[in-house]
Amino acid sequence: MTVERIETNQRMSKIVKHNGVAYICGQVGNRGDSIEEQTAETLRRVDALLEQAGSDRTRMLQAIVWLADMADFEAMNGVWDAWVPEGCAPARACGEAKLASPELLVEVIITAACD
Repeated sequence: MTVERIETNQRMSKIVKHNGVAYICGQVGNRGDSIEEQTAETLRRVDALLEQAGSDRTRMLQAIVWLADMADFEAMNGVWDAWVPEGCAPARACGEAKLASPELLVEVIITAACD
């Protein structure tokens, strides 16, 4: 089976496709925005990459969500729950981690079935 890498540089690929599965690299929102704004922007970026991979949010298999502060869990979930189509919730993990910049509040990593 072939491995297809999309938007690749030396450090990472934004999408890696293999055997009908798309692995989407971690996405973040705009530094300094609220948790709700960062989550919404992050999910817009995920949507764009899923489309580029030949997939969409109804085909998500797994999501990993990193929050800079678990105090933002409920606010992030308010945006997340509105974004995930009914009946299409992926297997998901959510944890707290130091992100690449102190202004970043959320990062989302998605694995999805693709064409």
